[in-house]
Parts: sequence; C-alpha cells; structure tokens
Amino acid sequence: MTNTIHNDLNPEIVLGAADHRQLNVLAMAGLTHTPDQSDDLLYELERARVVEDGHVPDDIVRMGSTVHYRTDSGQEPVVTLVYPVDADIAQGRISVLTPVGTALIGLRVGQSITWRDRAHKRHMLTVLAVTQPGN
Repeated sequence: MTNTIHNDLNPEIVLGAADHRQLNVLAMAGLTHTPDQSDDLLYELERARVVEDGHVPDDIVRMGSTVHYRTDSGQEPVVTLVYPVDADIAQGRISVLTPVGTALIGLRVGQSITWRDRAHKRHMLTVLAVTQPGN
C-alpha cells in the first residue's frame, strides 16, 4: 500500500529544554561531517516549541523514547531514538541524525510528518505509540 503524498506535513513539535540544547550542540558539531543531516535537525530544532523539561507530555518523542510508528508503505517499526554514538539498527536504536530519527523527534502520538530519505525520496510516517525510558 503506497500513498501519494502531495503536500509536506510539518506538525508542531515539542522539545524539552535539555534535549533542545543538547541536540543543537550535536547538530552544530555535525555541520562539517554530516551537513545534510545536521541542517535537517537544525531546521526541526528551529521550529520546535521548547518547554521546561518537566512539562514535556509523555506522548511526545524525545531522546531515549521508544516509538512505534507506521510508514506510508504500511510497515510498523518499533525503534528507540538515541544519539549517534548509541545507534545500533540491529537493536532497533536509531540515531536522531538519521532522516527518520530527525523526523520523529518532538512528534506526539497521532501526528504524521513527511520526510525525505538520503536519496531525497519523500515518505510519510505516523506515530502510533511512545514509551519513555523507565516506563
């Protein structure tokens, strides 16, 4: 099942202040090594609504969250969003600096977003469930 996507979806995203600060440092540091991925992350960080860490709702994807999402091709992966150093796709830990990881950060359950893969093909994903670390 493949959906045709005509418009980009850029829903409001929410980030806690600590994640926002650390991800900005990561993205800025990556500009010389991974400029495309870093630019994409910086764009998401710029448009995010930043809230105090204790006020981030539990249904928001943040660093360390385990996320169940549906792709436009009907797949339903479950992944944990991590920093690049902790990424291991075989263990389901994806880096926030990957196109999917950048698309997921800050989304809420039920939200959909369009994103482009490294070949610049457009995709869509919808967040189905979010579990926070320790829950």
